[in-house]
Amino acid sequence: MDYWADLAAHHAAVAQRPILDLFKTPTRAEAFSARHGDLLFDFSKTNLDDTALDLLVGLARAAGVEPRRAAMFAGAPINETEGRAVLHTALRDMEGALVVDGCDVKAPLRATHARLSIFAEDVRTGRFRCQGGAVTDVVNIGIGGSDLGPVMAVQALAPFHDGPRCHFVSNVDGAHVHDVLKGLDPETTLVIVASKTFTTIETMTNAETARRWMAARVAEPGRQFAAVSTAPDRTATFGIAPERVFGFEDWVGGRYSVWGPIGLALMLAIGPARFGAFLAGGADMDRHFRTAPLARNLPVLLALVGVWHAQVCGHATRAVLPYDQRLARLPAYLQQLEMESNGKRVAMDGADLPRHSGPVVWGEPGTNGQHAFYQMIHQGTRVIPCEFLIAARGHEPDLAHHHRLLVANCLAQAEALMVGRSLDEARAMMAARGLTGTELERQARHRVFPGNRPSVTLAYPQLTPFVLGQILALYEHRVFVEGVVLGINSFDQWGVELGKDLALRLMPLLEPGAEGTPDEAAKDGSTRLLLRHLR
Repeated sequence: MDYWADLAAHHAAVAQRPILDLFKTPTRAEAFSARHGDLLFDFSKTNLDDTALDLLVGLARAAGVEPRRAAMFAGAPINETEGRAVLHTALRDMEGALVVDGCDVKAPLRATHARLSIFAEDVRTGRFRCQGGAVTDVVNIGIGGSDLGPVMAVQALAPFHDGPRCHFVSNVDGAHVHDVLKGLDPETTLVIVASKTFTTIETMTNAETARRWMAARVAEPGRQFAAVSTAPDRTATFGIAPERVFGFEDWVGGRYSVWGPIGLALMLAIGPARFGAFLAGGADMDRHFRTAPLARNLPVLLALVGVWHAQVCGHATRAVLPYDQRLARLPAYLQQLEMESNGKRVAMDGADLPRHSGPVVWGEPGTNGQHAFYQMIHQGTRVIPCEFLIAARGHEPDLAHHHRLLVANCLAQAEALMVGRSLDEARAMMAARGLTGTELERQARHRVFPGNRPSVTLAYPQLTPFVLGQILALYEHRVFVEGVVLGINSFDQWGVELGKDLALRLMPLLEPGAEGTPDEAAKDGSTRLLLRHLR
């Protein structure tokens, strides 16, 4: 059976059908939503019907989602281009044993987690001392997954902070490290350098700058550094003692690493117990993903809706719209998770993909986005599927009226995208304002909303460590399922290499005296022009 062809034919047959018409079936909302615990995933405001959903589930089954899922959790080397297992899920479920290549991979995870917890408690209670006393501030220096995950999670769980203040430096632009450090006291600051190889050029450049900043006031700056790295020789050379170095295995990709030592900043902010609740939320979603039937499985359904919109309907982007200010960095986190994982052009066997891979992922928190790009979402010429996230309640009971307004806006935007406003309705509006004739017609046309624009909503009770863990694991598994359906490897990222290599070669050409050298002459005309102008 050719599921892709059948899906294309079905989409062609229903493309112009109003989504609102589907709600003539009284059970529409319940049938096209799914629950796990207190999470509700509502995908009823899409043009999916029973036929489309059956075809998509059949596509997932035919693509081998179930055996591939089992292989991932069993530790098989499903990252085939690098010959690695994919076991970030073990970071959040360290109980028992998992034997891979004759070794139990969970025992060392438990040992590292115990070391992290002890260190975090020492810092949080003041047992770990800086030159000036207890740690007041933590600076996490990393980039990519070593930054996006921790900074997103620390911001998301701000109501649970009871540890030192956490700050983050990622960009090699000197403005970033300068602006973060300028307000801090080096005598009470702990710096975490997060780089698996301890060679990432952006991270190590920032780390050297932070060490110089600290050395100006601190007699032994290395004592106030910790490292998340698997290169003990390099961390030792940098001056970091082994007891403050925390490693992780090569089967943990950067964008999947917040659950382990890369999450140290989060553990310092909220404490080991709450960090454990964060891990428990991820493990809870893992169990749901492993056991729920495909047609009622939240990560599978989220993925299949994504496939329907991106590969079947041809929508090139998806907007992630958390109506939760503390999830402001979630869209950026998901950009890396989804676009680095599934932004590929070849299948597992190296052949060109027969269809587009992952969409462009972007977004902002509501309600800010409503006063920015929602204009295009509602009335632009391109359809942009939207993914809303909303909590039933916030963390500020004395500001409950704010939260009711937030929820109302979230639900209103999803409704408006689907329902729209017809030309006749717009004409009636303008007539009520006293307009007539051609001016009425002109003004009315500006106020038409096409509607029939799809969205999904993920509703949760409150943003807690456990719920954040559920949400992040949900999206991780969504990426996995989409990758399997598309036939690609979601766990390598060769696309980041070429630019890094070229940057290293360009560095010498920015030095004085490089003009006219053979290396500069070998560059294209545009690059030569820019080099000379910027030099």
